[in-house]
Amino acid sequence: MPPVRRRSRLLAPLTVAVLAPLATLLATVPLTHAAEEPSTPTGASARGPAGLRAEITWTEHGIPHIEARNVTSLGYGSGYAATEMTACTLFDTLVTGRGQRSRWFGAEGRYNDQVTLDATNLQVDTLVTDLRDRKVVETLLADEARGPGRESRQLVKGYVAGVNDWVRENDVRDEACRGAGYLRPDVTATDLWYGVYLANLLASTGVFVPQIADAAPPSPGDPGLPTLPVKASQVDRDALLTALGRDPEAPFGSNATAAGSAATSTGRGMLLGNPHFPWRGRYHFTQQHLTIPGRYDVAGASLVGSPAVNIGFNDHVAWSHTVSTAYRFTPYEYVTLGPTTYLTDAGPAEIEHREVEIEVLGDDGRVSTVTEDLYRTAEGYVVDSPDTLMPWGPASVWALRDANAEHLRTIDTFFDMGKATGVRDLLRRQDAGGGMPWVNTTAADRDGRVLYADHSVVPNVPDALAQQCMTPVGRLLEQVAGLPGLDGTRASSSCAWGSDDDAQRPGIFGPENLPSVVRRDWVMNANDSYWLPNDVVRLEGYAAIIGCERCERTMRTRVVAAYVADRLAKGRKETPRSFRGHQYENRVMIGEVMRADGALDAVCEQTGETEACAALAAWDGRSDKGSRGVHLVEEFVTRLPTVPLDLVETVWRTPFDPEEPLTTPRDLNTDNPQVVEAMQAAIDAVRDQGLAFDARWGSLQVAGDRGARPYGLGGGTGDALGNANALASRDVRDHADRYRPITYGSSHIQAISYRGRRGVDARTILTYGQSEDPRSPFSRDQTRLFSQEKWVRFAWTDAQIRKDRIRRQVVAR
Repeated sequence: MPPVRRRSRLLAPLTVAVLAPLATLLATVPLTHAAEEPSTPTGASARGPAGLRAEITWTEHGIPHIEARNVTSLGYGSGYAATEMTACTLFDTLVTGRGQRSRWFGAEGRYNDQVTLDATNLQVDTLVTDLRDRKVVETLLADEARGPGRESRQLVKGYVAGVNDWVRENDVRDEACRGAGYLRPDVTATDLWYGVYLANLLASTGVFVPQIADAAPPSPGDPGLPTLPVKASQVDRDALLTALGRDPEAPFGSNATAAGSAATSTGRGMLLGNPHFPWRGRYHFTQQHLTIPGRYDVAGASLVGSPAVNIGFNDHVAWSHTVSTAYRFTPYEYVTLGPTTYLTDAGPAEIEHREVEIEVLGDDGRVSTVTEDLYRTAEGYVVDSPDTLMPWGPASVWALRDANAEHLRTIDTFFDMGKATGVRDLLRRQDAGGGMPWVNTTAADRDGRVLYADHSVVPNVPDALAQQCMTPVGRLLEQVAGLPGLDGTRASSSCAWGSDDDAQRPGIFGPENLPSVVRRDWVMNANDSYWLPNDVVRLEGYAAIIGCERCERTMRTRVVAAYVADRLAKGRKETPRSFRGHQYENRVMIGEVMRADGALDAVCEQTGETEACAALAAWDGRSDKGSRGVHLVEEFVTRLPTVPLDLVETVWRTPFDPEEPLTTPRDLNTDNPQVVEAMQAAIDAVRDQGLAFDARWGSLQVAGDRGARPYGLGGGTGDALGNANALASRDVRDHADRYRPITYGSSHIQAISYRGRRGVDARTILTYGQSEDPRSPFSRDQTRLFSQEKWVRFAWTDAQIRKDRIRRQVVAR
């Protein structure tokens, strides 16, 4: 990391309740400091809207079915139920969106959202406070094109009222935040909109928070002179991708498969969706069912703080999302004429220097104010990011233009998708919303059609524009990571983002320039680019900023693509049972490929490790709980050499061939000594950890969720090994003494089948349970079911809800 160049000025400590106990002090400081949403009437009651009423029927596993007569009341019930299940994380999210992490948790504490953002509380607050000082969300709320519509505003207004009423009427029992001073019933709609806005930035500005917060002009003591590569071969691709939030060793993503009438026994659509997301924190899901009788009926899962269903189904269509390969921003490089003067096509301009004041909690419990600096050009925030080839040096400076920072349309998009009557209508509504932030969509409908689409928010940078506008370093970024770095000198003219007539707003690609396909056989995505939605379709001719074409697929993509294709190849169509069964097959694709012609065993035999090789030979090729030897394969694959493309000896004898994208690379190179060395290192690692070579996988890979017992779990590493049931161990806190405690991966899984008069067969599993409070009966019940490879039969109809009902409550104000 580069040296931190930051000016901080400590102002006089506040003297509020100096002699009071710390808890009293925290409680006396208001949580909010920003203006309310502009539409709020002057003098309106602090309690918010009146006349709200929602009926919540709680069914087994703590799933709320919320019924109301209008959108605002529907949001009210959603907010009330969500707070009951996730109060600590929800309010942590609100604190973050208020720029008050340092105020409550200290400046040096770290905020890691478990996906892309990892920064100190002070760095996060620096960015967020400036967003609030600039009234970014308030401005978008007043913008007819870029801001939310009437129903999403109503939904958020009701949601906030539900949050406040729950806190007003209940005590938080979860020890993670019980008694915290920020648990106050004073949440505003603007607070929640800032939370939504920050989630939009996950794959863009959110990646660069430290580099934005700590950016400072070159100085004699820190001239900003890192050594930059001059050609692509000199760039460490993995390190660059990691710095761009795309760590190859810790990918985030999902699987989704849709089977249509030509591939199903029912002649109707089926969907199997499995997002791979964190098991705790800001980006975990809760389940809900939202109904306005006769008008709206949708169920599924929502990220914490989202009043709309993000992934789900209705009577007509089911959908899931996978993280897209498209970039949401472009960096602009400006020639500098001095430390803070940059060149534009209109002449020299001064970088905007902004100062923000942040409240900081000290070790002594007193609150002081720190002043931090940020810098902006007309396109966006300046970054000082040598790790991504974008330092602030004496000759140039970089700033980011972020497409997801220019709208507040996400809730509109998701809420309107819940009204869809089929996959084509789903995509039409998604495009009209214009707010799908960073994901693909895979869907199936009752009529037997299936959809794959990457119609997410993407900067309108066609290849021709990129080619004429990339700077020399910007071209390196594009060659290595697919991200074009553009000429900031022409950012407002010939290198500005384009506009499409069919786009929801200027600056982003419209539907005609984004990839999609509707079919009646099957489609899938597992976080590789849009190019290959099934084994016969090729989507080509799109802008490179969206993703690559004719490029290698991960082993996870190959196993997900095999779901329906292998069954059809045997002359059998998918039944609802067989289709949902793919989730728990736990095939390990790299093992299937490496075992061809006995190659994997041949590599092991060269080590002379008889006991280990016997265990590997007896491995059943899966990652089930009862499988033995899986850890040997995991350790081996993670140690395989990453070799430059110009070396002859590689891991595979047959390299990737774009004409055979789902069967290459293949043929493990048993003659490569580095492959044998990787096997020996894997065996040594297992031995050094004191593990038996034939240990059961379920004794080694266990649930690491807070409050859960160490349930044995099937599944394993996703991209590198080809586990569709992808699980990972990151930032472990519970059961750290186990080989692989799981904290990330398979999350809200849904298997939806349409069945004519029989309606919807909906099976779901929320792998970490509905409640984040370990003392709740709904904290680990679904984790246990996930361990047992079972499903929850989701109560969808009125009769099913009555049958599974635990309790019913009416909330009103």
